[in-house]
Amino acid sequence: MFKACACHTHDGHQKQEEWPLMAFLASCCLVFGLLGWASHAFFNNPVLTTFFYLLAYLTGGWDATCHAFENLKKYQLDIHFLMIAVALGAALIGAWKEGALLLFLFSASGAMEHFAMGRTKKAISALFHGMPKTARVLQEGNEISLPVDQLTSGMRVLVTSGEQIPADLEITKGESACDESNLTGESLPITKTPGDTALSGTINLWGALEGTVLRPASESSLQKIIRLIEQAQQLKAPSQRFTDRFGTSYTLLVLAVCTLMFFVWWLLLKYPPFFSTHHTESAFYRTMTLLVVASPCALVISVPSAILSAIASGARRGILYRGGSAIETLAKVSVVALDKTGTLTSGNLTLSQIDCFEGNEHQLQSIALSLARLSEHPLSRAIRRTAATWDSPSLNVEHFKTMVGLGVEGVIEGNLYTMGSFKLLHELKPFQERVAPYKPTCGGAVVWVAGDGLLGRMIFTDDIRKEAAIMLEHLHREGIRTIMLTGDHADAAWATGSKVGIKEIMSELSPAEKVKAIEKLKQGNQVRIAMIGDGVNDAPCLAAADVGIAMGARGSDAALEQAEIVLMNDRLENFLLARILSQHARTIIYQNITVALGTVITMVTAAFLIPIPLTLGVAVHEGSTLLVVLNSLRLLAIKLPKRIRLKKQSLPK
Repeated sequence: MFKACACHTHDGHQKQEEWPLMAFLASCCLVFGLLGWASHAFFNNPVLTTFFYLLAYLTGGWDATCHAFENLKKYQLDIHFLMIAVALGAALIGAWKEGALLLFLFSASGAMEHFAMGRTKKAISALFHGMPKTARVLQEGNEISLPVDQLTSGMRVLVTSGEQIPADLEITKGESACDESNLTGESLPITKTPGDTALSGTINLWGALEGTVLRPASESSLQKIIRLIEQAQQLKAPSQRFTDRFGTSYTLLVLAVCTLMFFVWWLLLKYPPFFSTHHTESAFYRTMTLLVVASPCALVISVPSAILSAIASGARRGILYRGGSAIETLAKVSVVALDKTGTLTSGNLTLSQIDCFEGNEHQLQSIALSLARLSEHPLSRAIRRTAATWDSPSLNVEHFKTMVGLGVEGVIEGNLYTMGSFKLLHELKPFQERVAPYKPTCGGAVVWVAGDGLLGRMIFTDDIRKEAAIMLEHLHREGIRTIMLTGDHADAAWATGSKVGIKEIMSELSPAEKVKAIEKLKQGNQVRIAMIGDGVNDAPCLAAADVGIAMGARGSDAALEQAEIVLMNDRLENFLLARILSQHARTIIYQNITVALGTVITMVTAAFLIPIPLTLGVAVHEGSTLLVVLNSLRLLAIKLPKRIRLKKQSLPK
């Protein structure tokens, strides 16, 4: 198989190591080539001229020869083999100058591409530089040092000022702030107090923190994000799959056409086969030129270079794309569906009221904490966070069960307890009559707890994200339709919707009903829809949408796994940046493909009609390849539009 793009698809770390040597060899090739030309032009010394040109061939063709030899051992022909073959062919017919220039342009272009693509890879790898290696573990009053990979759930860890958090921790003691910029892109320190979660790889800035390990380091948020980025670099966009298919069939066609044209120019058009007074008019020379200009190298690199740059640009700004398909699809989205809690609201729920109708408040708190300890719902996390100030024990729970979108239940000390929405309790026969006298909503997020001799509720308030109204206004101005899909009561949903400016609201939806709503909005795949959410309940919707967007590295594992895009810094307005970046990436992909195809078509047509100097063919071929790479690097400089940043700065603090 002839692989036209082999010279452009090496590992990014290897490129960073290789480009200085490649640049040095290309420089040597240029110097020796000029000396060869000078010895022929001014001294007419054939021996000295040949000697200098041989040195130019050796230095300029070293890297290409090594790669060609490695691929030949795998029975593969690549662009390196083609360039070496053309250079040797030029030497055979006495065109040493053209061959040396070909090798210089090819090696110099390769060095510049390695450098440019290495910058993109470096931008990604720098996000996770200096991961923690050891942790201070507290055992029976003693402090021991353990490798991070030996940490297990439940271990108590001490992190002092300036140290990295070794694993995802639930803070149990101390107060501090963490720098999460390397993980989420958030530039401001995040305050940490008992009940909060500190993420692996972030930096404890000033206080001493004690925390309980939530999960092994291999399953931490940092490792999750690293794995997602690694997967993203392997997943191909639709346009890349097109260029892959095009490149494979096209290269076989080029080889066949070039072989045919050699005989056409030689036997039918009567060009000399190898040698002529002007070697540019020989059939062999024209065939070599045709091979160079018809190579699809720029076409095959055009899409992956743009996708990789977009992934790097997003990761530096707290946006994780899980592949090229998400980048291209987001640019086509015309409908955006949003969850309420944790998406349009901050998700930082605070307890405002406890009502105990049966039993006592201490029992209510203990049962709620025991059930919440086993759930990752935002309200369960809020209960755990609030419970740090309670004097209520966490009890052992048996036969724990999650009723997705409704609540949880479990057996505690021989009695069955249920915690969840008013709707859940109203549908269960043991509780229907007991909850009937009470209102289903109280102006906030309500958690009901019921069991033998116990009935009560906890009312939580949730702040609306300041940036939500700005983002929605921007989307509406662009003609994007927005809709809220929430499991909350209609009153609470409309109260939030009126504040942020969203007019289409579907409330009291179960996860299954949310999925049906997504499918209906898609109108049989005629409309591209994005779904933004953060919780376990949102995971089915994220999977059903054309593009699923998860809020924050702190979001649930289920949401992160189903989402194609993760807003790691938990900033809703970064959806706008993700969309702008996707639109620019899509534009640049089309520009790259246009340049690559246009160059090939123009040069191949010219090569058929008139004799083209080999040096011109190489210069245009390498120039177009380098141009698409440099064009892709423009994505690293994409910024949020000024009008959005100014509006955000004017918001009240």
